[in-house]
Amino acid sequence: MAKSKPTSKDTPAVASVVNDTKATMQRALDLMQRDFGTVRTGKASPALAEGIMVEYYGTQTRLKDIASITAPEPRMLVIQPWDQGAVKSIEKAIQASDLGISPVSDGRIIRLPIPELSEERRKDMTKLVKKRAEECRIEVRNARRDANETIKKAQKASDITEDDQKVMTDEIQKLTDKMIEEVNKLLEAKEAELMAV
Repeated sequence: MAKSKPTSKDTPAVASVVNDTKATMQRALDLMQRDFGTVRTGKASPALAEGIMVEYYGTQTRLKDIASITAPEPRMLVIQPWDQGAVKSIEKAIQASDLGISPVSDGRIIRLPIPELSEERRKDMTKLVKKRAEECRIEVRNARRDANETIKKAQKASDITEDDQKVMTDEIQKLTDKMIEEVNKLLEAKEAELMAV
């Protein structure tokens, strides 16, 4: 009697291809979302300033690691350093950053009034988020390609059957479609946010 070929369930390395691919795609999506958070709209968001690097006791430190950042009003960020000695360094870092906002300080708290974006600046920002979304789509498609190659190799090596290959390839395609749809939704929301006056 002929020995039956192993199925994808018998080969953990191949079965994990779908999970690994999903994780890779999700990381790309999460990174894009984080990048979107740093793109300035006309609305205050703590994410705008979190990543600003501040010279703190001779070390480059992220602003969010040395101060609390809040948005008490739609067009105002408030930065409250945990160490009052860092206020001047934080002000200097904000002015040197590409935020384009002048900090207002009373020696303890730094306020960042978020100005309205000009029409031209909105269009530039929209181009930027579109480009970032396209980069994310490419990362998702690359993950699909890598997964499909792995599945093909497993089938050629007789680790999985042709049926298993088809099922897994379909699953990867469904995952890709879902992720691309998610990218498009996030892009649409960010564009709407940027163009809202």
